[in-house]
Amino acid sequence: MADSGGVDIKEPLPPGSESDISFSESEIDFVNYDGEHHLPLIMSLVDEELSEPYSIFTYRYFVYIWPNLSLLAFHKGRCVGTVVCKMGEHRDTFRGYIAMLVVIKPYRGKGIATELVTRAIRVMMASKCDEVTLEAEVTNKGALALYGRLGFIRAKRLFRYYLNGVDAFRLKLLFPHPDTSLFRSVNENEINEHHQHSQ
Repeated sequence: MADSGGVDIKEPLPPGSESDISFSESEIDFVNYDGEHHLPLIMSLVDEELSEPYSIFTYRYFVYIWPNLSLLAFHKGRCVGTVVCKMGEHRDTFRGYIAMLVVIKPYRGKGIATELVTRAIRVMMASKCDEVTLEAEVTNKGALALYGRLGFIRAKRLFRYYLNGVDAFRLKLLFPHPDTSLFRSVNENEINEHHQHSQ
């Protein structure tokens, strides 16, 4: 799948972009996928920022089956980030998988990607996942640092994994692990509400 970490600034900002956006945490709204009107927002972010091309069927596969694992971040009505995930049986484990993570360039480095991933992991933990995995480009230092801070380890190197020929690291987070308190900070009511709104 995609490099699950569109969080590393590799290119200059396009003309007219704001290079230093100031906002408070309370100005960022995090919401679950809530219908077809959200799909173009997710597709636009991923298509613009990540290296792998996807058809609309791939997006629908994720957001229709796991809407509670597809989250969007908004700032004053503008979609500035998204994470798209799934859960399922994998061999003898119940695994969460982070397929896509994007935060647009002017908003990177401000904790939005961390919050998107953390919220998704909380849902996976509440759903009794044994582990979470993803792939990230070996050159994406921002993504590797972000996931490292969240407790992910580099489980495997995948040579020429992406269409652009770049290698990937398969990253893995096992439950329980020393940093679960970070994700357990959400209370049970919030988790239950999370599921109810997503059904």
